Amino acid sequence: MLKEEFITKSPVRILENSIEGGLKPGEIGVVASKKGIGKTSVLVQLALDKLIRGEKVIHISFNTHTSYVISWYENMFNELARRKNLEKIDDVKEELVRNRVILNFTQEGVSVEQILRSVKALIVEGGFDAKTIIVDGYDFTKASVEHFQKIKAFVTEMGLQIWYSCTMTGEEPLVDKHNVPFCLREFIDLISVLILLEPMTDYIHFKVVKDHDRLNLHELSLKLDAKSLLIAENSASND
Repeated sequence: MLKEEFITKSPVRILENSIEGGLKPGEIGVVASKKGIGKTSVLVQLALDKLIRGEKVIHISFNTHTSYVISWYENMFNELARRKNLEKIDDVKEELVRNRVILNFTQEGVSVEQILRSVKALIVEGGFDAKTIIVDGYDFTKASVEHFQKIKAFVTEMGLQIWYSCTMTGEEPLVDKHNVPFCLREFIDLISVLILLEPMTDYIHFKVVKDHDRLNLHELSLKLDAKSLLIAENSASND
């Protein structure tokens, strides 16, 4: 399969079409679930989709070392390329690595201002013209509204879109009547897109909880394969 066809047939196109074309500059998206359900895999596949299209991505990790993040990208890309018989794999992989920067921070040891200064310096002074930021491992229970107001203002100023993972912890229920995780309710007005990952018997289901100005919306015809953690179309949802 040629790269262009690979891009066109990506299940990420289904996701984008279901959420008003995807995130736009200045918008925040969140993928939420319990621990170990597949949030990192989803974020990496969203990033890979951008990278394969020739766009630059900044990946910020708060809970894993850079080498571990790199292995996620390697494993996800190799499995995707194998399943789709992608041509010129080495050339595509070289482009991916060139267009990706991974930053690692400790949440308790760095301020939001320091993070934003690092990102801005990379883009402006470093000439790394990224349009997408991926943030994995951020602990929303330790966040503040002020923190996300600063994030929102920054991505708006810089013309960036930003995707977060959110781990839901604590006692059931973990979500309110609108399916918004309690740990995100304080920030929900600043979030443009919120997706829940729900484990089913043999796959992981995507549920759109917030799509820009609308809450508690619809099921996505997408699933996460429980073994490979690859995003795929869920034909059962279309019957």
